[in-house]
Amino acid sequence: MTDMGQISSFLGVSAIFNDKGLFLNQTRYAEEIIERAGMKDCKPCTTPVDMQSKLSDKEGTPLSNPTEYRSLAGSLQYLTFTRPDISYAVQQICLFMHDPREPHMKALRRILRYIQGTSHYGLQLLKH
Repeated sequence: MTDMGQISSFLGVSAIFNDKGLFLNQTRYAEEIIERAGMKDCKPCTTPVDMQSKLSDKEGTPLSNPTEYRSLAGSLQYLTFTRPDISYAVQQICLFMHDPREPHMKALRRILRYIQGTSHYGLQLLKH
């Protein structure tokens, strides 16, 4: 094992030392997910979940390409390491990975729109 100095990045997680301690974020990774989804120019929204609708496993048309849904949902799961604010929303869309439907994809896109406006968010670890 070699000591290469202060960490700056590890497995896509950026580590920034500041006066409070260590700030971890995945801004670059979040932007890559948004770009891969074709939503680079989407309008951000203020919350990751639509509180008016409830997802169901029987409503909506099955997706023609469920692989894209599964790939994006998995990427969002990895993003939750530094984004606890999206954990609930991501967990909800992951419940439907076996048979994703249009309302599920709509919910996934809403999470991406939220991330579009909050990609700089992360996890602040405080020093003692």
